[in-house]
Amino acid sequence: MEVKAPKALLKAQKLANLLDTAIKLPFIPIRIGLDSIVGLIPGAGDALMLLISLRIVWLGKSLGMPRALVAQMVKNSAIDFGLGFVPFIGDLIDVFYKANQKNVRLMERWWISQNKESVDVATQQKLAQWEAGLDK
Repeated sequence: MEVKAPKALLKAQKLANLLDTAIKLPFIPIRIGLDSIVGLIPGAGDALMLLISLRIVWLGKSLGMPRALVAQMVKNSAIDFGLGFVPFIGDLIDVFYKANQKNVRLMERWWISQNKESVDVATQQKLAQWEAGLDK
């Protein structure tokens, strides 16, 4: 039995990576994404990043996530958007407040909780295959 994450979750993961952590800064252990770069454009950059961030929220909603979790995702995105309006400090904080990654983690935890039994069975099967390979 193989358990695969749904396409919506995989899309959200890729999008969050692109927005929050796709670029490794040289000489310092910090990763940034398009959100940090495009967000430097006053007003319009933050608005564009909010729209893209809401795509992740929509993907979570399309999976059937409960309203409370979707509301938390909207809150995370709104906080990120609001921080962008504070000159310089907001842009600096945005490097560390990765709302899209937070939202994807909410999605992942929820999906795992909904599919725990199948994931556990698949994990046990993979472990058994691995252990059998060690005996050779």
